Amino acid sequence: MFQQILSSLDSLITAMQTLLYVDVVQPLLFRLGLMGYDEDTYDALYWVIVGVFEVLAMYAVLRPLEALRPAENWENRKGVRVDVIYTWVVKLGILNLLFFFALQPIFDNVQSWLRLHNVPSLEFDNLWPGLTTQPIVTFVMYLLVLDFAGYWYHRWEHRFGIWWELHAVHHSQRQMSLWSDDRNHLLDGLLQASFFATIALVIGVPPSQFVVLVAITNLAQSIQHANIRLYYGRLGERLLVSPTFHRRHHAIGYGHEGLKYGCNFGILFPWWDMLFGSASWSRVVEPTGIRDQLDGRRYGEGFWAQHALAFQRIAARLRRGKKHDESGKDAAAV
Repeated sequence: MFQQILSSLDSLITAMQTLLYVDVVQPLLFRLGLMGYDEDTYDALYWVIVGVFEVLAMYAVLRPLEALRPAENWENRKGVRVDVIYTWVVKLGILNLLFFFALQPIFDNVQSWLRLHNVPSLEFDNLWPGLTTQPIVTFVMYLLVLDFAGYWYHRWEHRFGIWWELHAVHHSQRQMSLWSDDRNHLLDGLLQASFFATIALVIGVPPSQFVVLVAITNLAQSIQHANIRLYYGRLGERLLVSPTFHRRHHAIGYGHEGLKYGCNFGILFPWWDMLFGSASWSRVVEPTGIRDQLDGRRYGEGFWAQHALAFQRIAARLRRGKKHDESGKDAAAV
């Protein structure tokens, strides 16, 4: 049944993909002299279609809930507008296009190297014949591995200074909403795309299932960031990451700083936070953002300003590190 549902969805999206490509995209590529990218563009179009369905679904479900049960009431939603741009950039597959064009050659070389050196992918379906050969079981195993990897990726973003400056674009939003999940620096987005694609390759995730896994994760994260007062109950909060649990991660003075480098890093499941001591169960609705914003530090209001300021923060951090190294050498010389 599960395999049939996936197959039916895949067939529907593939039919739409072919129709759009033949009638719209391919003629445009031909006219622009970009037919060398036709295969990659065709692949990316699949993500575009899935992304459109994602945006429509999340808006239809989450926007009414934000209106009925808001965690915060705002005088206006001006701060949310830029996040809508991020959402469409990500959901329409623009990051995937960048990945295909900029990083795909490197990724293809890695695949070739693995095949040349007979490095096999992990075959989950053969771990326990009769059980892991069930499509739903294999799918859940893929989901768990990618979620575990996502927990550590997220935690590393908070741990390493230069990486944090990129991730700070996401945390600088003071008006968290259903659009906030995709508010990420494009460079960080490319790093994420390559990281999870590599993990999926190593564990042998089929491409069609990888798209579904990403779609499920994206939709869940849109729910987590939504401006909704929603608590899953004592048991439910420990089974799935809720808006209450994730809002704590964005709380000023705690989400990035608490428990040393932050708390509540889980993507889908809070189990990893519980296992590695980074869970906080506070239900207090607190202001979101980064502490130094209260002191006037600017993270940018517009899309490009946010990207430029992130690079400026990285440059300043590198200069401070260089001065520290030089002062240490001078002290050692004395």
